[in-house]
Parts: sequence; C-alpha cells; structure tokens
Amino acid sequence: MKNVVKKGIVLLFTASLILVLGACGGKSAGSGGAAQAEAGSAGTGSVIVGSKDFTENEIVAEIYALALEDAGFTVERKMNIAGSVVHTSITSAEIDIYPEYTGTGLITILGMEALTDQDAVYNSVKEAYNERFNITWLDYAEANDGQGLFISKKASDEYGITNISQLQANADKLRFCSQGEFDEREDGIPGLTKLYGEFNWKSSKIYDNGLKWEVVDNDEADVATAYTTEARLTETDKFVLLEDDKHMWPPYNLAPIVRNEVLEKYPEIADILNKVSAALDTETITKLNAQVDIEGEEYEDVALDFYKNIK
Repeated sequence: MKNVVKKGIVLLFTASLILVLGACGGKSAGSGGAAQAEAGSAGTGSVIVGSKDFTENEIVAEIYALALEDAGFTVERKMNIAGSVVHTSITSAEIDIYPEYTGTGLITILGMEALTDQDAVYNSVKEAYNERFNITWLDYAEANDGQGLFISKKASDEYGITNISQLQANADKLRFCSQGEFDEREDGIPGLTKLYGEFNWKSSKIYDNGLKWEVVDNDEADVATAYTTEARLTETDKFVLLEDDKHMWPPYNLAPIVRNEVLEKYPEIADILNKVSAALDTETITKLNAQVDIEGEEYEDVALDFYKNIK
C-alpha cells in the first residue's frame, strides 16, 4: 500500500512538473511572440494594400503585395479604388498602403503650389502628410507618370526634335492634336507659352483623347499630349516622348505611402517597399503598362513576373 502511495505521489509530482515546465515554456513562447509582434517582425502581421483604378497603379500595388507576402505578411488586397476616394480610404484606415504620386500629393491633396524639383516636391509631401494625416511617404521611385508631349518618329527625325524647346522652334511646320482643354489649362499651352515661347502650329485640331495615338500614327497630326508612362510610348519606332528641358511640369514620382500606425508596428515594411521603388523607373513602368494595355496580359501576372526578377 505504501509503495502504491509513493508511486502515486511520484506520478503526481512528475505530472505537475511537466505542467509547470509546459506553462513556463508556453509563457516564454507567448511573450516572445508578443514582443516580436510589437517589434514588427516579418510574418507576424496583416496589412491591407490598395490601388487606384488604372493599370499602372494596380501593377505597382500588386508588386507591393507580393513583396510583403514574400516577407511573411498576410496581405489583403483592395484594388481599383477611384482616385477621388483613395486618399479617404487610407486616412480612414480602410487600406494601409498604396502607390501615390508626389505631384498628386502636392497639388491635388495638399493644394500646394506646383514645384518642379523632384526632391523639393517629395520633401514637401513627406513632411505635410506626416503632420496632417499621420502617413509616411517611403522612398520615391525614379518612375515619373507626369504630363508630357510626344511627336511622331517621322517628324522627330525630319526636324531633329527631341525636346520641347526644339518643338517650339519648329511649331510652324507641325500639326497639333489637341484635346481642347489642354489649350486653356495653365499647365497646358498657356504655361508652355510663358516658359518656352509661342507655339505657332501649322494647324491645331481637337480630337478625343482616346484617338490621339491613331491620329498621329495615321499621319493626321504630328504632336499630341501624353502621360509619360503611357503604354504606347514603348512603340519607339512610331512615337518619341519629348524632354521637358525647361522643367515646365511638376514631377509625379511613384512612392509607397503607409499609415504611421502600421509602419510603427511593422518598421520592416519600409525596407521591403523601398527595394521595390529602387527597381522602378519610367521606362520600366511604361513597359509593364504595355504588357497589360497592349499585349492583354493580366496585371497580376505582369506584377508577379516582374517581382520574380527583382527579388
């Protein structure tokens, strides 16, 4: 009987010891996990990545999402948000991260005066967003999706035109494909005239913006407006994007913007997304846009192929 009691006591003690050690181990693991979560260790958190409602922004947002998932984050995607509400989406914490443009932040969101130096624009939006919205601008990419003018390759070669100064000097030989409002806007012909001089076009006709590429390609006009990363600018045998040599237009550099609350919890997000920005320049973005808008690929597939090449 005593032996049975002793055996029972030994078994009880052993079981208790296992429970105590297990509890200590559990506490240690739990404390470590919480500490890692507070420190923002990779793979411990969830974030929501959003995008605006056009090809380029969707591609870049998807690259952000892939990079974050590769680092261990759980990513929820909220793509195709209208440009008019995407800022509200991040300030109201419906999304945590999305690709924004420095010029859009400066002029459209903050209502500040246009600047033409990319560092000055970036520093202005970075400071103001942090103070007013608790949002951080991470490193900007060299990719610039801003206002521009393009000319047919034929006219560029014939008159030696590669920049806007040369365009102005030869305007009387060229047919302008206008979209109407560009002739009136301060950042259109009036602004160009102030900086470069009068553009005395051989002719100027108004066409629907969606037709401009065909109009120039069909030799019905020589010059038209474009954003600097539009897909058809990859057709360098047909079109030449002109250098804004006197810096008429503000830069619209791509950059990830992140809610401060999220970045404080997961500081490694900065390094992850800055590496993406370092791989994006205007030529690269234009080619990615072309894969979707001209070649008909899905933006998710284009983003995945690109990410595989930079990771």
